[in-house]
Amino acid sequence: MQLTQKHKEYWQRNLRMTGILLAIWFVVTYVVSFYARELNEVTVLGFPLGFYMGAQGSLVFYVVIIWYYAKYMNTLDQEYGVHEGDD
Repeated sequence: MQLTQKHKEYWQRNLRMTGILLAIWFVVTYVVSFYARELNEVTVLGFPLGFYMGAQGSLVFYVVIIWYYAKYMNTLDQEYGVHEGDD
C-alpha cells in the first residue's frame, strides 16, 4: 500500500505528539523519583513534594496526559477526515 503525503503528515504529527507526551511521562515517573529527597524540602498541601508526587501527583499527571492525547487525536482525526462517524 502506497502512503500519500497526507497519511505521512498525519503519522508524523501523531509520532511527534506521542514522543513529547512520553518525554513528559519519563520526567514525571523517573526524574522526579530520582530527586525525591531534594523535592521533599518543598511542601505541597502539607506534604513533602517528593512524597506527594509518589503518592498522588504523578497519577494526576498521567490522567492529564491521557486526556490531552485523546483530545489531540480527536482534533487531528477530524482535521484529516479519519474520525469516527456520529452513528
